[in-house]
Amino acid sequence: MTAQRADDIHPVDIHPVDEKLPAVKMATTGLQHVAAMYAGVVAPPLIVGAAVGLSGTELTFLTGACLFTAGLATFLQTLGVWKIGARLPFVNGVTFAGVAPMTAIVASTDDKSDALPIIFGAVIVAGLLGFLAAPFFSKAVRFFPPVVTGTVITLIGVSLLPVAFGWAQGPNPGADDYGSTTYLGLAATTLVIVLLLRRFTRGFVKQIAVLLGLVIGTLVAIPFGVTDFGPVADADVVGFPTPFHFGAPQFQVAAIVSMIVVMVVSMTESTADMLALGEIVDRPADERTIAAGLRADTLGSALSPLFNGFMCSAFAQNIGLVAMTRIRSRYVVATGGAFLVLMGLCPMAASLIAVVPRPVLGGAGVVLFGSVAASGIQTLVRAGLDKDNNVLIVAVSLAVGIIPITAPEFYHAFPETAKIVLDSGISTGCVAAVALNLVFNHLGKQHDAQDVTHPMEAGEEIAAAH
Repeated sequence: MTAQRADDIHPVDIHPVDEKLPAVKMATTGLQHVAAMYAGVVAPPLIVGAAVGLSGTELTFLTGACLFTAGLATFLQTLGVWKIGARLPFVNGVTFAGVAPMTAIVASTDDKSDALPIIFGAVIVAGLLGFLAAPFFSKAVRFFPPVVTGTVITLIGVSLLPVAFGWAQGPNPGADDYGSTTYLGLAATTLVIVLLLRRFTRGFVKQIAVLLGLVIGTLVAIPFGVTDFGPVADADVVGFPTPFHFGAPQFQVAAIVSMIVVMVVSMTESTADMLALGEIVDRPADERTIAAGLRADTLGSALSPLFNGFMCSAFAQNIGLVAMTRIRSRYVVATGGAFLVLMGLCPMAASLIAVVPRPVLGGAGVVLFGSVAASGIQTLVRAGLDKDNNVLIVAVSLAVGIIPITAPEFYHAFPETAKIVLDSGISTGCVAAVALNLVFNHLGKQHDAQDVTHPMEAGEEIAAAH
């Protein structure tokens, strides 16, 4: 009896996004998603909690609550309920876009014990308003042709790379050893391990190369004293994010307005992320998918404060993991959501991921985030860059989107509210790409030549004159 081919095991009518993998593979690849986004989830509560002045115990509680709510939001996004959830392999978690306004709210609050309730109240209102606006916001999908989506996908990857570079330099930017050869060497070692696994292994091992790279990199870091097992020893086995642990939500107009702005930024980035992931998994995100995905983001955000969590959004980091491994099942990411919930309920389990040194995460992040940028370039190749209109759209949009990366103080003279939007290169680059596409490819289109020269070359009229 001949061996059955792998392609024949699953019915051909099941899209890879809806495929359910074997339990072991589901668990390991789901954990790999958690490892890729863990640092991004815990960073906001650590920063905001420190600004509030929480004790170590309370800070651990806040971090666990954000992990728990990230898992619930991931369930909403991947599994879906009614018209809620894009049903794509998206990991949801605390958006970093809200850190600056939340710390500003903390700074403007006289009694710091009221800061978190004020933030929670503002997030609830912004989430509910975003939920109502989702179907209208999703109609913008028609303004995202390949020249726009390719630009945005590339910007997502490029914008995330500095995060990986920061991780590679060490856990504390203020420390004397920040950026030391030890940290950079560990990051480079992890990167090489991942590349070797991807090059010389096959099948399942190749697909979990990032997870294996993180494990091996952590073991390599032990002799250098970089791996800290203290969080595991100090963590409780069981814990539950008690509803409204820090007090009932309070509603202040200024805080609500600032979080609404963050919600708009978050919805813009989520729209771009859904379009990017739709291209990668061969299930393009249409208007209905985007509306459902935005409902999951916003409803997850509105419910998050109930369990002491912050605003949730789709995590672009995990798009790179999907692009690299080609494992497109949303149930894998839902399994990752189950791990997040488990970590929220079991602080000791959460601390296991915390053991992975930042430089090791940085080495793996270079592969993950670079894969996103590469996916964007692949989309741009199909966008018709033989036309100078499209080249100009890409050139200017990338330049605008890279400003916050290359010149972080560029918008220092603008109001804080405006900087929430301007400091997000993904959002500004997305807006620029959409606007330029309208100007160059839609307004007065009947008067434009379809076959035009490269923008750095002479036009037809000039060439004829010569």
